[in-house]
Amino acid sequence: MPTADTLARFIARVEQNAHVAAIEEFYWPEASMQENLNPPRVGRDALVANERRVLDKARSVRSECIGPAFVNGDFVVIRWRFRFEAHDGTVRELEELAYQQWQGERILREQFFYDPAQFVPRPAKEDAA
Repeated sequence: MPTADTLARFIARVEQNAHVAAIEEFYWPEASMQENLNPPRVGRDALVANERRVLDKARSVRSECIGPAFVNGDFVVIRWRFRFEAHDGTVRELEELAYQQWQGERILREQFFYDPAQFVPRPAKEDAA
């Protein structure tokens, strides 16, 4: 079970958009991540490589925890909001729930639940409203 301080530091790292660093610091080497019901990615190195691929597609990313995070023993649920601006100026916004299983002070398993329709890009100018 993560301490309140560990969970706060994890959320802060993600909100700083230090996604790769958060994986390196807070996930076990054998950790897995799963998008909705897709097969999980396994192994911290694979998680880092995938995160780098995703981030390379973005000019900018904004990450926000919509609190509170819910903790029940080793299980944590966090509601996230992300805004990705691509190199071509299009924007994608995503809200998701991250369901995590912690083992001590690190994440062992994580599954994300979101509506894939959120990935439809829109011009950045629509974002001004």
